[in-house]
Amino acid sequence: MKEQNLTKISKFLSLVLRHSPETIGIKIDYQGGWTDTEMLIQKINQHGKYHIDMQILEEIVRTDEKQRYSFNPDKTKIRANQGHSIPIDLELKEQIPPEILWHGTATRFLQEISEKGLKPMSRHHVHLSKDEETALKVGKRHGKPYILKIKSGEMYRKGIKFYLSENGVWLTEYVAPEFLIWPD
Repeated sequence: MKEQNLTKISKFLSLVLRHSPETIGIKIDYQGGWTDTEMLIQKINQHGKYHIDMQILEEIVRTDEKQRYSFNPDKTKIRANQGHSIPIDLELKEQIPPEILWHGTATRFLQEISEKGLKPMSRHHVHLSKDEETALKVGKRHGKPYILKIKSGEMYRKGIKFYLSENGVWLTEYVAPEFLIWPD
């Protein structure tokens, strides 16, 4: 299958598993964020926009650059690893973050961020990157990119919780302005 088609299907899968399962009439378990793999395939095909099978779904999960999706061990269930706007408990365990994490954003958001900090907006958590390069890629998706350093180690020592998603994205509920390091 062409890479372009896989990308389109992956974006549709993201919509369904992270934001709008009702688009195709599936249910997402609150605990863990899982849905039945066979049912997902069936409902996507009934929806009519795309035709997929298990082989296509496995290829999307395996090749997704951001590792957005995962199967359970026997591949009977699938989920998005993070980024949900629907209520989901991904059962993430608290982790000790590195001293510095990164956040990519667009310059048009800087004034609000400087005043109010980083908020999850429509998602459950603020997403942070382990390196500047990844944060830059994220920032470019939103417009002219701007990269912020986050004093994650200091936040953690002050009792703020951090989680690490299966695909390596660091998550926290909020980053106050005092924990932002602005480039010179």
